[in-house]
Amino acid sequence: MALSQQTLDHLLEAEGSLRAAVRCAATNEKPIVVTQLSQLLIDVDRVREFEKLQDIVDAEIQRKKDSPS
Repeated sequence: MALSQQTLDHLLEAEGSLRAAVRCAATNEKPIVVTQLSQLLIDVDRVREFEKLQDIVDAEIQRKKDSPS
């Protein structure tokens, strides 16, 4: 099941905010802060990518269930 449009919108908004935070932190914070913010940004992207992969797996499982044995 794909993520709802509302969830995707919030993820994109969060991604934009995190990118802005990384830019700001790059000049104002310790490197560990930049690293942690970057990791959060990567995690948000992984949520979207994982959801796409899960849809592919679910479709294949359904196809196998529907096909004659």
